[in-house]
Amino acid sequence: MSHDFASAFILLLLVLDPFGTLPIFLSVMRGVEPRRRFVVALREACIAFGALLAFMVGGNSFLHLMRLSERSLEVAGGVILLLISIRIIFASGQRLFDEGSDAAPAREPFIFPIAIPLLAGPSAMATVLLLASRQPEQLLQWVGALSAAMFVCAAVLLSCHKLHQWLGDSVIAALEKLMGLILCAVAVEMILAGLKRYFGAL
Repeated sequence: MSHDFASAFILLLLVLDPFGTLPIFLSVMRGVEPRRRFVVALREACIAFGALLAFMVGGNSFLHLMRLSERSLEVAGGVILLLISIRIIFASGQRLFDEGSDAAPAREPFIFPIAIPLLAGPSAMATVLLLASRQPEQLLQWVGALSAAMFVCAAVLLSCHKLHQWLGDSVIAALEKLMGLILCAVAVEMILAGLKRYFGAL
């Protein structure tokens, strides 16, 4: 399954799922002073970008070190994305940190939970690793797509309270389900492409 800049950007945006994690952003950022929210959001987005960029650049070396094939990575990544998409579609609205929950951290977040695992989670790491390993000659495009997707996530994070007021819970939930449905189709396509390459090589 090949990608270009636009398809990679959309895929990364679906995996990062900024609208799906909006309730968690609201809960976590509520404990941050308003004058510090811009700095915190920018810092967490940069940390997540750095982690994903490291996986993207070191993808081929990691595969060779672990003696993994691109076919196995493609099927495994597709399965992970499929599970994530199913959870998004059939989620009951509960999140890692619900609004008003006592589990939400009262202090300023640092790396956890915004940068890792909300933004740079296992599914995002597997996706960037797959992009870099399948088409390494287009690495600059993947870095650009990752940068654009992370910029959107940072913008959502910065304006999470305003977005929640403008859109409301029902619209946010509808957007999340739609993103989950598209991600499910992408995951199935990845699995089929990996299986096709595996059986074609036999």
